[in-house]
Amino acid sequence: MAGVAHCSLQAKRLLLDPKFEGYKLSLEPLACYQLGLDAAVAEVQLRDDQYTLEHMRAFGMYNYLHLDSWYQDNVYYVDQFGRVMNLSVTLDTALQKPREVFRLPTDLTACDNRLCASMHFSSSTWVTLSDGTGRLYLIKSGKRGSSASEKWEIVFNEEMGSPFIVAHSVSFIKSDAHSLTVLLLRVEKDELDTKGSGFHVTLEWVTIAERKEGGHRYDIIKRRVLQGKSVPHYAAIEPSGDGLMIVSHKPFTFMQSESDKLEENDDAKVSNEKKDPLYYWQQTEDDVTITVHLPQDTTKDDIKVRFSPDNICVTLKDQTPLMEGNLYSSVDHESCTWIIRENKSLEISLIKKNEGCRWPELIIGDTRGELIMDPSQCSEIAESLMHLTSEVMNPNPEKENPPCNAQELEECDAFLEDGASLCRFDGDTLKVTHIINLGSNQYLFSVVVNPKEMPCFCLRHDVDALLWQPHSDQPENMWEHIATFNALGYVQASKQDKKFMACAPDYSYAALCECLRRVFIYRQPTPLATVLYNRKEGRQVGQVAKQLVATLEANDPILGFQATSERLFVLTTKTLFLIKVNSGN
Repeated sequence: MAGVAHCSLQAKRLLLDPKFEGYKLSLEPLACYQLGLDAAVAEVQLRDDQYTLEHMRAFGMYNYLHLDSWYQDNVYYVDQFGRVMNLSVTLDTALQKPREVFRLPTDLTACDNRLCASMHFSSSTWVTLSDGTGRLYLIKSGKRGSSASEKWEIVFNEEMGSPFIVAHSVSFIKSDAHSLTVLLLRVEKDELDTKGSGFHVTLEWVTIAERKEGGHRYDIIKRRVLQGKSVPHYAAIEPSGDGLMIVSHKPFTFMQSESDKLEENDDAKVSNEKKDPLYYWQQTEDDVTITVHLPQDTTKDDIKVRFSPDNICVTLKDQTPLMEGNLYSSVDHESCTWIIRENKSLEISLIKKNEGCRWPELIIGDTRGELIMDPSQCSEIAESLMHLTSEVMNPNPEKENPPCNAQELEECDAFLEDGASLCRFDGDTLKVTHIINLGSNQYLFSVVVNPKEMPCFCLRHDVDALLWQPHSDQPENMWEHIATFNALGYVQASKQDKKFMACAPDYSYAALCECLRRVFIYRQPTPLATVLYNRKEGRQVGQVAKQLVATLEANDPILGFQATSERLFVLTTKTLFLIKVNSGN
């Protein structure tokens, strides 16, 4: 991948705590409030033809509760009547019922192959919404979270093809015109995939802009499609709309339109023509022979060949040198010769000064030539490398210090995402500009810390969980380590029934929930009011990190999970729970 910057994530040592001793289970009570819903959440079960792991990741584990990061403690969900319901919390003891802010115009039950309705809050006054049938809505909402100024008004409404869910969206001003750009996620049948699952994943990147002539009309101005074989863990558009970042187990590439393919084919032909070797060369232990094809009507007087002990220069008709540079090794320049063959080719003979030395290249750094080896030389090289290979997988099992013993790994340390990577795509060239191989840094979750920035993503680093904030406008600091959740990478691996993970935007706690009832909360270490000693080491402990467990009074599966700095919101089919984690300032 030419022109791609291979980067790495640099953790801040000051944010790591090598002396972290673990979480202490706290029995302090958590205030938990619950609201019964007027109508059930519009949950869509997977169909029989949605049987792959990618379908489960994209739609089966979908978070039906949407947090509006632009406003404090403001959440939304869609109910079975197609109503977008909102709960805005200011006081836990005076909770209002969720209120309707918008109703989808289409009858959701009429579409057989629909997906779950999805939404994303592009800005403080714009929302992108999908009804799950393949229709995209752009909505001007006014200031959300208060019934007085919130009024959802459709400004764009168009059929976009097969059903999708909204993965991310941003609102920005470009060329004095308001634009929104949206990522639509689909899992589609792939007729060409006969050996795999038979499906591929697409991310459609759609840009919609306001018409310049006014009238507040919006039109699609660009549609681009990326395709891959796994559902991305993280996919987000840069605030400027100029780029895209994706964390995925398998790579994504842009699909080309027919005109782009024709242009690329033409470019490929040109580059192939250029790639024909300028010269061919072969060698023995004593000499090197170079063959250069000459243009028609070239005479002996047109050719100038200059030899020196370490250099060669070949010129035709006083033009720029055809070949020039330092030779790989010294030659006996006084014995070197050249002649013109009958087939109009120039043959140059170089006599090696160091006999028996095999040259890996002719002119240092020149890749325009091609080395031709005869079969005897190939077999000689193969024979010389034979001692480095073996037909047996482990020829010396008694050898001390075997490189790795996978059986020594704990079960919770094994996970599938060992091939995951983070890629940044340029919106103009549609090429990857930066890539990070995440290796064993397992993806855990994403969170919006600042709605004006890209969402943060949390990765496992050893036993810890590190939170990274992308900065698309800072090439030298594109991914910043902003917080650490000690030992969370290890702790979450042992929770086999976990469904969702989240953390507070102020990093004060992280939380995860299981498929049913239980919610685990992990607070950051806090100073102790009383004196506590570590009996083993006989030293005073200055701070302690607490783990709290909440058990919900519900038999329905958890469908949505969101964290704010003060509260956790947990959504089941018929109930919305609020867990007070931190008291407000």
